[in-house]
Amino acid sequence: MADKRSQQARRGNRPAAKPARKRSGPGPAKPGGAAEGSSGQAPGASGKRSRGKLSANAATAAPVRELTVRNGPLPPGNAPLILEVGDEDGYRLIDSGRNAQGAGEKLELYGDLRVIRPEAQALWPRSLPDAEWNKADALFTGDTDEDGIGRWAFPHVPLGETWPMQLLGVDFHGRLTSFRHVGVFPEQIAHWRWMAEQITQANRPLKVLNLFGYTGVASLVAAKAGAEVTHVDASKKAIGWARENQALAGLENRPVRWICEDAMKFIAREERRGNRYDIILTDPPKFGRGPNGEVWQLFDHLPLMLNICRELLSPKPLGLVLTAYSIRASFYAIHELMRETMRGAGGVVESGELILRESTEAGAGRALSTSLYSRWLPQ
Repeated sequence: MADKRSQQARRGNRPAAKPARKRSGPGPAKPGGAAEGSSGQAPGASGKRSRGKLSANAATAAPVRELTVRNGPLPPGNAPLILEVGDEDGYRLIDSGRNAQGAGEKLELYGDLRVIRPEAQALWPRSLPDAEWNKADALFTGDTDEDGIGRWAFPHVPLGETWPMQLLGVDFHGRLTSFRHVGVFPEQIAHWRWMAEQITQANRPLKVLNLFGYTGVASLVAAKAGAEVTHVDASKKAIGWARENQALAGLENRPVRWICEDAMKFIAREERRGNRYDIILTDPPKFGRGPNGEVWQLFDHLPLMLNICRELLSPKPLGLVLTAYSIRASFYAIHELMRETMRGAGGVVESGELILRESTEAGAGRALSTSLYSRWLPQ
């Protein structure tokens, strides 16, 4: 694989489009959803995914409001709780480990596409021989830093930018982006499956808010299960991709609002409006910049974001879920923040890590940690 490790994308290969430097309004609404608001993007911004959604969904220089100080007992905690995704219909972690140059990588199967991507936490040797890795259809080359920009090389035949995918019965498009990502984070299937079960078992209409919703797969899983969904992302490009996925999934008639806006501004306005949600998913970046110099820093602004999200929970909520990537912290940091956020609300806070489990012929293989999470659940 040494020669493929350094090869550039061949002439004629279509690299993923670079994120737009500035975005205008979301344009006219399409069937199945409504667009509201707009958000630009400062060049050079980065987040935990660096996936084309460069906007920070940022806080302004002055907070949108002060933190609400709450009384009452802290909810009990269940930690660490590891949520695992293994051999799924539509996704599989085939192998992981260091290549001949000593760099960690992972070999994954997305639909019918075999993909090799950098993975710094794969500190161990590969389990499978090079012959299996050499079957990869696409290989990310260039900057291997989590926030770095690179290109895709195709060892066998040039491929298009997108390909069909399906997870949890929802059809959508995978896409090779210049930030190594492919349009879906399979470890979050653990959250999506829990959410779909809550929706189908509730026997009542439910409203779901998906903040920093990216390409909309989680929103479509919720809509397919029967919920009314509000999807918020500051990237006009990501919103457009999510709409395409809605059409591909045949869910145009399901109640999904696609909102292109700064997440902090949106939730502050929802709080003033008195709008409430039964399930809230939030997946914020580590860092980013907004169009007018706004800055989002996860550790600085996460407490207020969760503080407002609690106010947005309905009288009979089913859960508040936080996922955090690429941060140098223990899951206990967000675990205790979630407990403090839900002080006096009862229920329980579960926190830990999301992992992908290698799927081998001999059974379950090694675990690859991808992110931290914390979620509050009523009891």
